[in-house]
Amino acid sequence: MNSDVIKNVVIAGGGTAGWMAAAAFSKLLGKNLNVTLIESDLIPTIGVGEATIPTLHIFNDLLKIREADFMASTNASFKLGISFENWRNINQDYIHSFGFLGQGCWAADFQHFWLRGFQNGSASEIGDYVHEHVACRKEKFAVFPGEDRNHAFHIDAGLYARFLRNLAEQYGTRRVEGKIASVNLDENNGYIKSLTLENGQTCEGDLFIDCTGFRGLLIEQALHTGFEDWSHWLSCDRAIAVQTEQVTPAVPYTRSIAHQNGWQWRIPLQNRMGNGNVYCSKYLSDDAAKEQLLSSVSGKLINEPRVIKFRTGTRRKHWNKNCVALGLASGFVEPLESTSIHLIQQSIIRLMLLLPSKKIEQANVDRFNEKMQFELNNIRDFIVLHYHVTERKDSEFWRYCKSMPIPESLQARIDLFKQNSQAYKTDEELFGTASWIQVMLGQGIMPERYHPIVDMMGEAELKAFLDKIKNSIARRVDSLPNHLEFIKNYCPSKSIKVSEV
Repeated sequence: MNSDVIKNVVIAGGGTAGWMAAAAFSKLLGKNLNVTLIESDLIPTIGVGEATIPTLHIFNDLLKIREADFMASTNASFKLGISFENWRNINQDYIHSFGFLGQGCWAADFQHFWLRGFQNGSASEIGDYVHEHVACRKEKFAVFPGEDRNHAFHIDAGLYARFLRNLAEQYGTRRVEGKIASVNLDENNGYIKSLTLENGQTCEGDLFIDCTGFRGLLIEQALHTGFEDWSHWLSCDRAIAVQTEQVTPAVPYTRSIAHQNGWQWRIPLQNRMGNGNVYCSKYLSDDAAKEQLLSSVSGKLINEPRVIKFRTGTRRKHWNKNCVALGLASGFVEPLESTSIHLIQQSIIRLMLLLPSKKIEQANVDRFNEKMQFELNNIRDFIVLHYHVTERKDSEFWRYCKSMPIPESLQARIDLFKQNSQAYKTDEELFGTASWIQVMLGQGIMPERYHPIVDMMGEAELKAFLDKIKNSIARRVDSLPNHLEFIKNYCPSKSIKVSEV
C-alpha cells in the first residue's frame, strides 16, 4: 500500500454492491482516484434484493440519476410499504407504509391523540392517518415536483447493477474479468497490498472494497475480522428464490406472508413477479420449502428455484485496515424490511465522507464502524420485533420466536410504547417513529396510556382534529391516478409494455 496517498481503489466483486460502489467513486471522486472492479462471469451474484426503501433517492440523487430512466431500465414499479400477512396471527394482516403519521404537538406525537380517539371510538385504524398507507391500499400513486418522496421501488437487481456498470465505466471505472486466486498482505502492517487473479494478473491498490458476498474473501478469509452471530434472534437461515411471469397487475407494495416456519415474499415488477421463501432449516427442509413456494406462486416459472444459505449477523468491523466490506460481505440481517441495498449505500456514502486524502487513519476507521454498528443494531431490533411480538403459537418456530430473549434495546422500546405510547428515532437510526408505531400496533401492542396534554382537547375538538387529517388524506389520495396508469406514462419498462401485464 502507498502510505502517502489513497489513489487506487480496487473493488473485489460486482453485483449490486460492487457496481454501486464503482459508480459512486468514479463519478463523485473519479478525478482523484483510479477505480478498478474485479469480477468473474463464472461467479453468479445473489441478486434477489429487489425491494428497496425510500433512502435510495439519496444515492440516485448524488449520482444525478433521473428516476424515470432508472425505473424504465430496471423494470421497476413503485413501493409504498409492505403488507404483513399472518404475522400477528393467522388471518390477521397489517401494512407498514412509508411516510409520516398525522400531526402532533410540542409535547406529544400524533399517536397519543389517536390512542384517545381510538379508545372512545372517534378514530379509525392508524393507517388512515398516513398518506402512503391509504394510497398503498387503494393502489394510487403519482410523483409531484417539490414534494417529499416517501416512496421506494421494486427493481430487477441484475438490471440495476448493469445500469450502474454503464454509468461507472462512463466515468472511468476499469473492469477486470477474472477470479481472485489470492489476497496478498503487506508483511509489515497486515494491510492488503494486492489481489492476484487465476490468470496471474495482479491488481495493486491503496483501498480495497470487498463485495465478494457471503465468502468475505478479503474482510474475513484474508483479514480474519470476525463475525457477530444474530441467529439466536433471527433464526431463519435459508431462502429459495424464483421468478414468475406477471399474471396480475403490479401493486405498490411488497407482500410478506408468514407461514409456520418463516415467510414468503412477493415483489411485483412491471414485467414479472419475484417470489421467495425464507425459512429456518431446523424446522423445514429445503425440499419441503421448495414445494411450499412452488405450490403458492402464480404464473409460469422464468428460472429454476435456487436455495440461498445464509447466517444472520454482522462483521465485527466493516472497515478493517485498508479493506471495507459492502453488501453480503459485511453481514446479513435478512430481507424482511428490504434494508440490504440501503446498507450498501450507507456504507458507500459514509466511506466517501470519511475517506482521508492521504493515509488511512484509525480514527476514521473507528468512526465508520461505530456508525455502521449503531444503525445495524437498530435495523436488527426492528426486524426482531416482527418475530417476537406475535400471538402465533401454531408451530415450534413461532413458539421459539415468541419466547426467546431479545436485545435489551428492543425490550426498552417495546416497554416505552406499551406503557406510555412513546416512540422515537435518533439521527443515526433508519426507521422513524411512524414505522415503529405501525409495526408495534400491527403486531398487537396497544399502548396503555397517552400523554396528559391530549386531555386538553374536548371530545368534539379531538374528533374534529382527527377527522380533518383523515379526510384530507382520503381526498388527496382519491385524486391520484392508478399506480399502473401512472407507470405507463412515467416510466414504462424498456423491455415490455405495461399494458401487457
